[in-house]
Amino acid sequence: MSDEETLAMQTLLSAPLEFIRQGTGIRLRAYQREVALAVIDSVLRRRGLRFVVVFPRQSGKNELQAQIEAYLLAVLHGEDAEMVKVSPTWKPQSLNAMRRLKRVLEKNTLTRGRWGKEHGYIFRLGRARALFFSGEPTSHIVGATASTLLQVDEAQDVGIEKYDKEIAPMAASTNATRVFWGTAWTSQTLLARELRAARAAEQSDGVRRAWVLNAEAVSAEVPAYGRFVAEQVARLGRSHPLVRTQFFSEEIDGGGGMFPPERIARTSGTHLPLDDPRPGATYALLLDVAGEDEAAGGDPTGQAAALANPRRDATALTVVSVTPAPAGLPVYRCVARRQWVGVRHAELFQTLLGLAHHWSARRIVIDATGVGAGLASFLSRALPGRVIPFTFSAASKSKLGWDFLALVDAGRWQEPAAAATRFPVLTADFQRQLTFCQYEVLPGPERHMRWGVPDGTRDPASGELLHDDLLISAALATVLDGLPWAASGPAGIVRARDPLEEMDGKR
Repeated sequence: MSDEETLAMQTLLSAPLEFIRQGTGIRLRAYQREVALAVIDSVLRRRGLRFVVVFPRQSGKNELQAQIEAYLLAVLHGEDAEMVKVSPTWKPQSLNAMRRLKRVLEKNTLTRGRWGKEHGYIFRLGRARALFFSGEPTSHIVGATASTLLQVDEAQDVGIEKYDKEIAPMAASTNATRVFWGTAWTSQTLLARELRAARAAEQSDGVRRAWVLNAEAVSAEVPAYGRFVAEQVARLGRSHPLVRTQFFSEEIDGGGGMFPPERIARTSGTHLPLDDPRPGATYALLLDVAGEDEAAGGDPTGQAAALANPRRDATALTVVSVTPAPAGLPVYRCVARRQWVGVRHAELFQTLLGLAHHWSARRIVIDATGVGAGLASFLSRALPGRVIPFTFSAASKSKLGWDFLALVDAGRWQEPAAAATRFPVLTADFQRQLTFCQYEVLPGPERHMRWGVPDGTRDPASGELLHDDLLISAALATVLDGLPWAASGPAGIVRARDPLEEMDGKR
């Protein structure tokens, strides 16, 4: 390198934003620049500050990280400097982080060809190194040292115990700057804990340590982002937990009542319940299947079993009219409900077959888990192309819960007008099941949610045990969302855009 080139590099290394702009052609956004300068200043001046950066999804968080890492590798190339970055998973998150850094190092004319890689997870430029680790509960990362910078990416998904026991000690003796990056989630996460600590430190000395950005701030600089978020709000509803956390950086509780009064109010419709289908309307049946009772042989309605054990789990059927939207997803209006307790599935099959013909049901979504598999199989053979089996697992029920929240919050689930209902007992039961449904968000990047009416829950007014069969039946409506209701012909699946999907280099 010539003296002129060396001088030019030294000049750029003293100006991080120019280093990024001239080296890669990227001009950081205003909200990115402030974070970059604060982190770099703390590292180079050995201040050892702890920062928390909460950005909405797809707003440039990971691009900013890679630019900071590339700059620090370049400016510290003459020192034995070690930076550590921990992500919740090795694949894909750590691998994605390494790919981004590689892309930036190769794109920047001041680092291209000057860097190397060791052992598959260490980036080296001169004597400076950046090490990448997984923060999964089963990973073994004890022993690494962060001499200058320790980053925890998606800190809301890294376990607090994992951090305190294995990650924090990496910077215990070095006064390294620490940065916790992430997207808002519950108030019990590592990210939330560190955010509270950062804000307390700000109050103490006035030095900014926390940046919490929402979609409106990003949209002010990137109008296309505003349009994207508006689409998600229209699809999921502004109060949906994923919209609140992933785009508006609002923490949610890790558990509690899933359907507070304001959410239940959104289900109120103005339509009338029905005994018979209306001409030109489209209907679907949603069935949550309970076990059968062989002792109910002489009671095809199941009333004897119900009287003997009035709070047994029941097979619940919800009939919905499906109204396609000109642009967007359908609206589902509950027009009828049925419930059976202890009825043999052979008899129930004939009843359901008759109801499917009566309503000219376009689709029948049925719980095909366990004992429901046989009933689903019989109906599939009798109604080819119209039956959609749904198998419950921890993951599929979690997704069903998130999707039903989106459906309710967007006003796409509507109950019949209360004053005109033809099935008041079942409607009241459904409302109670909504009221007493609880949820718990489980830790981890999968965003799994455990939900339902807890076993043993009793109605305070009557003392009766409550179940959630009618609620589960209603939630099965979300399975219908991918179907082309506006067009005739065989059904196909249209995959909706995932609101959490990461745009390459833009997160």
